[in-house]
Amino acid sequence: MQVRLLSLLVLLILPFVVAAQRNGEQTKLKVEAGNSDTVRPDTTNMPPIGFYERTTIPEKIRPVPYTFVREADVLWSKIIWRVVDLRQKINFPLYYPTTEMRDRKSITQALYYAILNKEIYAYDPTPGLTSPGDEFIKRMTLEEVKNNVCTPAQDIQQTDMRTGQIRTVHIEGEPRWREVKQLIIKEEWFFDSKRSLLEVRVLGLCPVIEFFELGGEGGQLRRTPAFWVYYPEARTVLTHVAVFNNKNDAQATSFDDLVFKRRFDSYIIRETNEYNNRSISDYKKGGIPNMLESERIHYDIFNTEHDLWEF
Repeated sequence: MQVRLLSLLVLLILPFVVAAQRNGEQTKLKVEAGNSDTVRPDTTNMPPIGFYERTTIPEKIRPVPYTFVREADVLWSKIIWRVVDLRQKINFPLYYPTTEMRDRKSITQALYYAILNKEIYAYDPTPGLTSPGDEFIKRMTLEEVKNNVCTPAQDIQQTDMRTGQIRTVHIEGEPRWREVKQLIIKEEWFFDSKRSLLEVRVLGLCPVIEFFELGGEGGQLRRTPAFWVYYPEARTVLTHVAVFNNKNDAQATSFDDLVFKRRFDSYIIRETNEYNNRSISDYKKGGIPNMLESERIHYDIFNTEHDLWEF
């Protein structure tokens, strides 16, 4: 009889204990979020975007794992750098949205907010587009990342209508999502002799901000790399961010899947070489010679694969 009473008492008390524990965990998360430099909006208990909750992409456990490769099985490899022009229609899923939206992000927004929430690290891209910044040597601070991505902060003078006093108001800069026009990808192609397969692994991503700078006689067009991220670290973040599908809203995929399946268009700007890894534009002048050299590197990679086979 006493055992039954104890069992009944436990069943009555257990729901209250679980609810209290959940409330405690939520309070702890709110405190931690308040203490950290987070920028995520509070989306708790908000209605879904459609008539059902879309959880397939956000609740993915992990990215698609790569096949393990031994060093002894790699007969040949080549590191190249390529540019993804986000103004091409096929690359629009990487570029849009250029404004803040609740249900979708661009790849730059996903990386930027992951950096600010300390989920991944940003690496210094200076001094330029062809710099050793893609060697992931120097990590950037959050302020440095904000300064590279956002417009400059401003201090403006405002007059208080009630007191007539002039006060200085500090306005933070806004992220320049619309001006992120390119994405640099660093990747390594290799031939795995164990599987007899030519494969590629992405090593890093770098958004490039393109803007028109006034000054002098009219101004000039400038391209500034925002930051580098080490892609194997960023895969976990990009796995949980859905890519917009203009054909079917019910069949979304993630940014990691998009990169994994090579669903973008790009052109090569550099390959590893003995001349300090110089870029194509350093020894080829003009648009057409640059494009032809890019195609030559592209076909050399696949010709190398054929050369490794015996017929």
